[in-house]
Amino acid sequence: MSNPEIKVIFLDIDNTLLSFTGYVRQAMREGFELFHLRPYDDSMYPVFERVNTSVWRRLEQGTLSYQELLKIRWKQIFEELGIDGDGPAFEEYFRGQLFSSAILEPNAMELLEYLHGKYVLCVASNGPYAQQMNRLRLAGMDPYFDYFFVSEKIGASKPGKAFFDYCFNQLHQERFPHLSPEEAMIIGDSLTSDIAGGRAYGMRTCFYCPGEGAEADHLESDYVVKSLLDIKAFLYNA
Repeated sequence: MSNPEIKVIFLDIDNTLLSFTGYVRQAMREGFELFHLRPYDDSMYPVFERVNTSVWRRLEQGTLSYQELLKIRWKQIFEELGIDGDGPAFEEYFRGQLFSSAILEPNAMELLEYLHGKYVLCVASNGPYAQQMNRLRLAGMDPYFDYFFVSEKIGASKPGKAFFDYCFNQLHQERFPHLSPEEAMIIGDSLTSDIAGGRAYGMRTCFYCPGEGAEADHLESDYVVKSLLDIKAFLYNA
């Protein structure tokens, strides 16, 4: 039996619609100069990526709170880089700059323009609500969405079942009383958050991996795309 028609699309924000990677490189370059730290070079970014991935994985697993993440993230990064810096102070700077960052992922706006009116579009993001909403507004993306599901406001994070329970309960009450998970797709860049969470809930999944080395050989995602425009090939409901 064929899959039911997709009615709802969930879209991640960071490194899916807006470039978190681009923001981080910019914030490190400018912030290290502002704080009189060792000048930034691109060899430092993988350290940020490794530490950041580790602490967010712990948050997803429920072993670290968001407030604890904010206390330790830059402290650990500075320790690994051998930089004598004030981690909590830099975290405050980093988050303050992120609040107003709206660097678009390639073709993100084109994808939203294509999907808008064909599906009910929902933001599905882990992070602070006001920050994520402001970034979408600055990018001009908020008018394309029907729902904004952000972990801070929900009180639960992807990939947890409670996050998706909240989303579907609201959709059931307001739009689709009998919507099944199979009638929804989540699009995102995180295997552990977006793809694992969506699959566990019974949704269809699309993994966005623009770089080389996608883990497609053992990836249990319905679709893997290197460009957001590739999504048009399988999402076309009128």
